[in-house]
Amino acid sequence: MTDRAILRLKPGGDRRLLTGHPWIYSNEIEMTQAAKALEAGCVVTLQRADGKPLGTAFFNPKPLISARLLSRNPSAVIDTAFLRDRLKRALALRDRLIGVPHYRLAHAEADGLPGAVIDRYGDTIVIHAAGAGMERLAEPLAEALDDVVRPRAILMRGDGPAREMEGLPAYSRLLKGEIGGPVPVIEHQARFLADPREGQKTGWFFDQRDNRALVARFAAGRRVLDLYSYMGGFSLQSALAGAQSVLAVDRSDLALRIAAEAAAQNDVADRFSTERAEVFDFLEATATAPAYDVVVADPPAFVKSKKDFNQGARAYRKLARLAAARVAPGGILFIASCSHNMPADEFGRQVARGLNDAHRQGRILFQTFAAPDHPVHPALPESAYLKALTLQLD
Repeated sequence: MTDRAILRLKPGGDRRLLTGHPWIYSNEIEMTQAAKALEAGCVVTLQRADGKPLGTAFFNPKPLISARLLSRNPSAVIDTAFLRDRLKRALALRDRLIGVPHYRLAHAEADGLPGAVIDRYGDTIVIHAAGAGMERLAEPLAEALDDVVRPRAILMRGDGPAREMEGLPAYSRLLKGEIGGPVPVIEHQARFLADPREGQKTGWFFDQRDNRALVARFAAGRRVLDLYSYMGGFSLQSALAGAQSVLAVDRSDLALRIAAEAAAQNDVADRFSTERAEVFDFLEATATAPAYDVVVADPPAFVKSKKDFNQGARAYRKLARLAAARVAPGGILFIASCSHNMPADEFGRQVARGLNDAHRQGRILFQTFAAPDHPVHPALPESAYLKALTLQLD
């Protein structure tokens, strides 16, 4: 720690930090030549303009979000013991919330591990490193996970827009053991398959766990259409709840193959079918086909950055219009956004506009968010990324 670099903020650059926000932007920092020369992801001591210490943070001089707070203690030692303590707290909470060892073990800033999410699939751990800081701590993090969880395998992955903004390449590295293919996922008594090595992010989306159970409440005896189905989370929960039939639509052959295998393992293959297609193309091509009793629309992020906002808003409106047209009278539409740059109120407005475009009326039954193993940092609204509406349509 004695060799740790000092990062000094500009006068007033500590205002947001003092209100609890865990990020420091580049325009709040005295970006000297020495600061610019620091390696991406290094640990620094933060100081106010007058030299008063503020805390310990990861630092990367390249992106707009240049520093991410690790501790309010400016003397904190960021090592295996530090990471072990954070993981123990996160583990105790998940074991109380979820019960089975299949969950998001740590959710970035909300669990004091900025730039990293950690998902647990029984004895397999997958770390998604969005920033350089946690990537540099790969070995002590793996050691801490070994101490706390004792997994068979640990994989660290990194991809997506956040890494691009930090100037980092895509990254995948086994820190322990081997992962030979899809791994089991247990969720509400259902058994799924996730692919940590080839799937999106860590291979599964635990954030929709409770929303999948919510949709399944409407599925018994009904025809269900699951758009952007990925590996069949909504589809299979609906089939297990007694759906008459389920159609999963996705553009990924791999995801649909894994979903079909999971359907067979859950003994619902006779009521489960798949179609490989781009969702907008599928909805337009089948506009006059028989309607479904339950339609799920859980797309990837349409607003990946603020510059995409207008285009993304139009995409949510279009999706709501096309999906609503496939819902039978009295049926259910579940529609979600995982774009943190799309606020919940604006998402609701675009959905309402899409329903109006489709000449459909209805009512919102539930407005929901991510499952509780994806907690929200109180001062970081960006961490409340997932929002969803469940509607009944006339």
